[in-house]
Amino acid sequence: MKWHLTISRFIRREDGAAALEFAIVGPVLVVVLMGICGYGGYFWLSHAVQQTANDAARAAMGGLDAAERTLLANAVLAQEIDDYAWLKLANASTTVTGDTNTLTVRVTYNAADTPFWSMKGLVPMPSSTIARSATVRLGGY
Repeated sequence: MKWHLTISRFIRREDGAAALEFAIVGPVLVVVLMGICGYGGYFWLSHAVQQTANDAARAAMGGLDAAERTLLANAVLAQEIDDYAWLKLANASTTVTGDTNTLTVRVTYNAADTPFWSMKGLVPMPSSTIARSATVRLGGY
């Protein structure tokens, strides 16, 4: 009969309830926070790559032929990519295409070595290759 009183007293006690609740909720909270950081970094990097593509396209408009446009786009990329934290010129590449009416600059960036993709095992992350493009119209409207 004595063990019955011990169990009922144990069930009614509330000592450590907060620790038990945190042990259940804590790991989920940590994974959610890591997901927020990972996707926040992805969106930030995507925006930075898009901005460099926009600036490279604006600069490439001044080129007289395809080779000069590619040269201008690469020069802007090399100059501006260091302005963004976590971006390295070695991981970026540009492609300049166009016809007589439009010019498209595509910037592709491999973000696999950024800290945001270190969470890939816990949080499903998008592809580490970020590709953004900017198209401008050449000449008049």
